[in-house]
Order: sequence, then structure tokens, then C-alpha cells
Amino acid sequence: MPQPVLNILTLIQTPALAEACAQLLKGGRYQLVALDPTTDPLAQLEQRCEDVDGLLLEEGAVVESFFGTMHERGLELPAVLIGPVRGDVLFHGAEVRLPPDQLEQLSYSLDAAISRFLRSHTPPSSSERQATTPDGWKLSNRLNGRLGYLSVYYKRDPSRFLRNLEAEERKELLDSLRRSYRDLLISYFKNPAAANQAIESFVNTAFFADLPITKMVEIHVNLIEEFWKQLMLKGQKNDFLQDYRLALLDVMAHLCEMYRRSIPADVPIVPAPMPEATSPSA
Repeated sequence: MPQPVLNILTLIQTPALAEACAQLLKGGRYQLVALDPTTDPLAQLEQRCEDVDGLLLEEGAVVESFFGTMHERGLELPAVLIGPVRGDVLFHGAEVRLPPDQLEQLSYSLDAAISRFLRSHTPPSSSERQATTPDGWKLSNRLNGRLGYLSVYYKRDPSRFLRNLEAEERKELLDSLRRSYRDLLISYFKNPAAANQAIESFVNTAFFADLPITKMVEIHVNLIEEFWKQLMLKGQKNDFLQDYRLALLDVMAHLCEMYRRSIPADVPIVPAPMPEATSPSA
């Protein structure tokens, strides 16, 4: 059964960045619809609200008041913001931040943005709807219906699992994940808010790409070894690097939580059958 195409409105000022995004998402489940940069983006969003499923923005492409006004008008959407990971929140708590040097993870980031949005915007009951405007719950209802969500369950696309990618595409994704993890380590003890965003970015892709735990550990070990060699060459202490094991544990805890949330609440857990006892030979 083919997956539905989701319409993602884009506002990207840099031509090369816009072209890269279009190429990376070509032929997939996401259809990019560019906003006219010469027209009020809020007015365009309001006109297209019936057929919009998400938002892809280059940071700096809109004024700071843009997101606050969207919130006031009930125009919150699943959103991926292309820009540096600093730990700040521009739109809402379910937004996903993606650095421009990690665009290979774009489709996975859009998956994560929609999943996180639905998790934080559960459709209200019929009595609650009467006290809210329709725009406050219409999108989450529509996404639930189109995508086949069950509670917070999201159906991952096996064709985009790391093991099913072509060799070159697999290498590009792993290189991108390595850059994400490097950002995570650099900010882990210096800027907890930025580190948390970096963890979420890495874990989002790891989950939707079905990254093996062994590969995650390999990325961590290789980067720590790289840092160790650099410090040795500079004659600096490197014994503190063992503390970064906490970062790996943090990442694995976040990933385990994503897997836990991906299980529908109404799926029964059936214990495995016990093996039959055999009589000892005479």
C-alpha cells in the first residue's frame, strides 16, 4: 500500500540549500511546496491550511515575531528548522532542529517532526473541541487519519532503514550522523540545552533509520579516539574523555524511550512460550 504524500511548505532563502532539500526528498513521501518570498508568509499559510502537513524553514528567513503570530492564529505545524543547534526554541517544543551540514538526515527529521507534533498535540475529546477553535485540533486529526497512527505510534519506512540503503547513500548518512554526534559531544558539558537538541537530532535519525546499537557505539568510540589523539598531539590532558560515556548512555536512554513510545498502547504483550521439558534418557 503506497504511503500518502505529505505537503511540506518551505521558506528557504539560500538557493543552493533549497535545491539540496528538493533533491534529497525527491521521489519520497514528502512534497515540497515553496512559499512565495515576495508575499506575506502568514497569509499564504492561512490560505493553504487545509492541505498543509508540515513546515520546513531556513532559520533567518522570517522575522522573530513570525512564530509567535503563527501560534496566536492557531497555525502550529510539524516543523523542521534548518539552522545551528543552540538549544533555543523558536516555534514550539516539538520542532526539530537540523544543521545545514547534516541535510542527509532531512527526511528522517521530517518523520520525527510529525511524530513529535502528534505526540504533543493529541486530538481532544468531543467536549474539549467545543471549547477550542477547529484549527487547534484539525491538523492532528487529519494526520492521524492519513498516516495510520495509533496513539503515538509511527510507522517507519523500511526502505529508508540504514541496512536497505545503497552503499553510497548509507555512507553519506553515517557521515552525517557522525557530524551530529560530534556536535553532541562538543556541547555536552558546555551547553546542556544545545546538547539536548543535538541528542534529539541524532536519536530521531537513529530511530527512523533503524541504526544498529553497535554502529552507534562505534561512532562514539571512533570520535573519542579522535579527540584523544588530538589532545595527545597538543600535550593536553585527556583523562576527562572517559566522562563522555555519559553522553552515550544519554543517547541510548533517549533511543530506548523512542522505541517504547512507538509501541501502540493497545498491543498486548504475549509472553514467549516456555520450552517443553524433556525426560532424561535412561
